[in-house]
Amino acid sequence: MRSPYQRHLPHQIPEKFPIFLTWNLKGAMPRKIWQMLQRERARLERLPPMNGETPGERKIREDKIIFALSDRELDCANDGPMHLKDSAAAKIVEDSILFGVPERYDLLAWCVMANHVHVLLTPHWELEDTTHGIKGYTALQINNLQNARGRVFCQDESYDHWARDDEEMMRIIAYIESNPVVAGLCLTPEAWPWSSARFRKNWLLGEPFVKSTSGL
Repeated sequence: MRSPYQRHLPHQIPEKFPIFLTWNLKGAMPRKIWQMLQRERARLERLPPMNGETPGERKIREDKIIFALSDRELDCANDGPMHLKDSAAAKIVEDSILFGVPERYDLLAWCVMANHVHVLLTPHWELEDTTHGIKGYTALQINNLQNARGRVFCQDESYDHWARDDEEMMRIIAYIESNPVVAGLCLTPEAWPWSSARFRKNWLLGEPFVKSTSGL
């Protein structure tokens, strides 16, 4: 079934801009939700463009709407794969994300949820190589941990969006770190154990993450 994101790496991404990435566990989005998202995508495409909006700007706006709907569904899910609810599995994902700092990318924010992962980074390597490395390594390690060798772990498609300016970058960081609060899993972003928010006391918004100043 085609992803409603209509995004598949690699595609045109400007250099030295932060990239917002989200990937889901395989099967985390039920068929009925995929179909709902595709119907919404088709509805949006039938509407006239906003005044002065270019085709590229319209595509970005529609992608954001579809992404927000899908992320809300993932947050509300009470069935389907929740492999990252296991703290040992969530730690594998977080450690894999942190492993790439600073050689492979500047890391600006992250959050590991039960069935999906958000990351904001500025890549130094090819983005496709980076995402394949994280997803491939974590799939192997978590499948071994959970005695599920050979299981298809992640959805092949990822959502990716580059931040156009500092203001948008700050909005994305806030979105990522507030995800567990919006999902009703904790009261403050800092309380979530698998998020960049817990390091903010010594880490300024918009600055790359530095392991040595975080106690890691």
